[in-house]
Amino acid sequence: MQTQDRSSTSTVAAAIAASQNYLLSIQHPAGYWWAELESNVTITAEVVLLHKIWGTDKQRPLHKVEIYLRSQQREHGGWELFYGDGGELSTSVEAYMALKLLGVPETDSAMLKAREFILAQGGISQTRIFTKLHLALIGCYNWRGLPSLPPWVMFLPSTFPVNIYEMSSWARSSTVPLLIVFDRKPVFNINPAITLNELYVEGSAQTAFKLPRNNDWTDLFIFLDDTFKLAEKLNLVPFRSEGIQAAEKWILERQEATGDWGGIIPAMLNSLLALRCLDYNVADPVVERGLKAVDRFAIETEDTYRVQPCVSPVWDTAWVMRSLVDSGFAPDHPSLVRGGEWLLSKQILDYGDWAVKNRQGKPGAWAFEFENRFYPDVDDSAVVVMALDAVKLNNENLKQAAIARAVNWIASMQCQPGGWAAFDLDNNQDWLNRIPYGDLKAMIDPNTADVTARVLEMLGSRKDLIDTQNLERAIVYLTGEQETEGCWFGRWGVNYIYGTSGVISALSLIAPQRTQPCIERAATWLVGCQNPDGGWGESCRSYDDPALKGKGRSTASQTAWAILGLIAAGKTTGKLAKEVIQRGVDYLLATQQSDGTWNEAEFTGTGFPGHFYLKYHLYQQYFPLAALGRYQALDNS
Repeated sequence: MQTQDRSSTSTVAAAIAASQNYLLSIQHPAGYWWAELESNVTITAEVVLLHKIWGTDKQRPLHKVEIYLRSQQREHGGWELFYGDGGELSTSVEAYMALKLLGVPETDSAMLKAREFILAQGGISQTRIFTKLHLALIGCYNWRGLPSLPPWVMFLPSTFPVNIYEMSSWARSSTVPLLIVFDRKPVFNINPAITLNELYVEGSAQTAFKLPRNNDWTDLFIFLDDTFKLAEKLNLVPFRSEGIQAAEKWILERQEATGDWGGIIPAMLNSLLALRCLDYNVADPVVERGLKAVDRFAIETEDTYRVQPCVSPVWDTAWVMRSLVDSGFAPDHPSLVRGGEWLLSKQILDYGDWAVKNRQGKPGAWAFEFENRFYPDVDDSAVVVMALDAVKLNNENLKQAAIARAVNWIASMQCQPGGWAAFDLDNNQDWLNRIPYGDLKAMIDPNTADVTARVLEMLGSRKDLIDTQNLERAIVYLTGEQETEGCWFGRWGVNYIYGTSGVISALSLIAPQRTQPCIERAATWLVGCQNPDGGWGESCRSYDDPALKGKGRSTASQTAWAILGLIAAGKTTGKLAKEVIQRGVDYLLATQQSDGTWNEAEFTGTGFPGHFYLKYHLYQQYFPLAALGRYQALDNS
């Protein structure tokens, strides 16, 4: 293969070595890799509110949050949902609330700019349900404008169309505690007490605190909500106390020994709010553990304090290991062995919520975080299996047994359409996203192309570990999900570049001959998305605007995904896009920094499409390394 000067063998080798050395330098002594998982400022703002409600704010360096929030405010006065989005209303209202809770007067210049931005966007009345919830907790919004969540929901059977196990794992772990909060409708006294009347366009006294109507069939939910509210007013809510007790029991049973709930901040904050509503003491061990778990999600610097929505050590470790192997490390390299043995120690051998709908599966999966027994996921488990399969550990028998257990669990999680979801089996009742409470459109966890692709990539060299008929169902599902342009949707990464790269990598291993036309169309689409600078990029806005598929400012992570997809496609079709790949490699080489790292401001991870995005700080490190490694192997072949 002929290379350009910049992507010469020696230059690529030097870039790989620098990247490898950087990753080795940040490996934790215990064996894992882990870097910041960044989101928007609402997570930090809600933690400030939580500590104000519990009276634990003086024990935390929350004064540093003010500096952090000021640093994140943009020139237009608002705060962003993702980098460069022009500002987002609900995010800005919560940041404003937090600053006011921290004692910043509304006459401060930053607050005046924020107020102008917020009012121009419609003010508090136009914010999302969860922003209004947090304001209602301190009397800055009226509970009448929030949907009712009757506690008897806890008793709806699994055979009923609506029950807590038809919600996605993240919605479930956040909603059960909110059954208690919405029943109590508390207004907590905090110090200092604040109002946010200045953020109502129509004036707080003139605000109509009610759920908006859509003038379609979904207005049925408004009628039902009115009925629930009437029952509350007349104290005729059935099984109210029993439902509260069931929700409390559910919360207590799902707290990890480390204090975490669900491995995500919303579930943790909501659980602590529920316990506060139930008059738990701040010194109660359950509360104390929970608050310390929240503390562990925080990142404190000399000047700032911010909170991550989640932590990703299992995910990061598996991907770093794969990138090191892809770039030439021996399978028994000491760092890989330490990483692999740490991963083995994190395999979950307990039954979790997944077992409610999956009656055949046996435990053996991995979660995303340090601790999350109840919510392992398919995506993490598949990546860990591939990472372990690529290395040689001291106890290979133990490793192979762990892999077999994980693959069997993954196989049992295959959904009826043939694909895989992240956390649950057949969690796909889309109408739940239309209820007023579900305005983030993230109430369910259906099978998706990107998670399915990960499973098939894992099975690429282990076809014997899944039934042939089920494998066929998965291939049919995946090929059927291809968009007319040739790309695939990316549920958990931004967006079509992510999904397309993953599917090509899977199909090129699992069914290269029969899916060659699909792969060729996908590769053609990727080629057409390359930017003039040689890189690839895609805006988070592509989730809302199909015209933006594959379009955006170049980033290291998305460029790496495109390169990986094109290399896999070339091996399958025999039509390697050499010049296109070389230009992508040149982009990575030109943007690598002197310490071997890459930097990107953009958010390329997805929480809830259209509503919540993530920046994995290691995506810009291990994916480029994997791409350069596979390019180098191609060059040497």
